[in-house]
Amino acid sequence: MKQIKNGRIHYIEPQFILSTKGISAGFTTRHEGVSRPPYNSLNLGLNTNDSPHNVQGNRSLLARAFGAKLEQLLTVTQVHGTDLLVLDSPNQDVTHFLKLECDGIITNQPGIMIGIGVADCAPVLLLDPVKRVIAALHSGWKGTAAGIVHKGVGAMVNDFGSNPADMVAAIGPAIGPCCYEVDEPVRSAFSTQDGIWAHAAVEQAKGKWKLDLSAAIRLQLTAAGLQPDNIESSQQCVSCVSELFYSYRRDKGETGRHLGFIMLK
Repeated sequence: MKQIKNGRIHYIEPQFILSTKGISAGFTTRHEGVSRPPYNSLNLGLNTNDSPHNVQGNRSLLARAFGAKLEQLLTVTQVHGTDLLVLDSPNQDVTHFLKLECDGIITNQPGIMIGIGVADCAPVLLLDPVKRVIAALHSGWKGTAAGIVHKGVGAMVNDFGSNPADMVAAIGPAIGPCCYEVDEPVRSAFSTQDGIWAHAAVEQAKGKWKLDLSAAIRLQLTAAGLQPDNIESSQQCVSCVSELFYSYRRDKGETGRHLGFIMLK
């Protein structure tokens, strides 16, 4: 992945996904928006105490940078679950989905920018270049432990006839194991995924582990049938790189949100 600028938008570009023509995709950074501290400056999260006017201005900047309108930017109310919104018919205005509670969006409709907001959790983007289907998934520890990645891949297979071996995935910037200490409730949530936990978590002290969220998601993607060489992940820890990224844990909850976004042109 590499950091680039499109218009006023600084973002991280996933190389694997963008090797397919007719796709826009990326993971935003905090630069070049209109929000003031502590949300400075490209805060895209409507679930913050930032001015709604500023957030809408930032979302409009993002949509326009990639040739979309604000009403074509599709986000939902994320609740750390595994419910998915599947959109398989044209919609000129998708803002009515804003209050829908779910944590993943899947579509085969061109011109709709789907996005997942994060500030420590991992945004996961999926593309089936054969069937031309895309997905954006919110995979924090709760969603990862509950298997949202498996559910997202499965929905693409069942609803659109995708083959996981054809899919390409990008795991965006998230909190890294250097900064992500978790405790027994998180360990218990992964009790049905002991193999993944053994490879993605390192015990620091009794009842305390350092969790590599991106590594856990990568393992889940391969278990769901994706080819390891088709999975790209950011190596940046959002908690460490404060000049680029928001972090809910680092900033004690008073912070903005990035967007992992993808769109079929």
